[in-house]
Amino acid sequence: MGSLKPYIISEDARSQAAFYAQSLGGEIVSVATHGDLMGAEHELKDKVMHLCVMVAGGHAIFMADAIEPFTRGTGLSLALEFYSEQEAGDAFGKLAVGGNVKHPIERQPFGIYYGELTDKYGVSWMITAASN
Repeated sequence: MGSLKPYIISEDARSQAAFYAQSLGGEIVSVATHGDLMGAEHELKDKVMHLCVMVAGGHAIFMADAIEPFTRGTGLSLALEFYSEQEAGDAFGKLAVGGNVKHPIERQPFGIYYGELTDKYGVSWMITAASN
């Protein structure tokens, strides 16, 4: 079996990772630039080549700075389940700052505590709480 880890290409990986660490409870555990890993001495030397932020109790999200133009996608959402509605609501509220709420977080007719938003970096999130 393997493991799946989201890898986000960002316009500013450090800033975006700090936002996720603050919003989801976590920390940036490693940052390596093109200069660090490749010995680059050109305009990319300070760009993030690989960053790992641990969030929400130990889930890794990898990130890198874009080195060529890219378009933010709409076909992918990160689904994150919390143990309690309180944790889910807190994270949802923090991620929503500067973003766009598609579905407010609340108990849904199909039985789960669920909300959906796009954060200020254009990443879609589906936040849920474990069933009691």
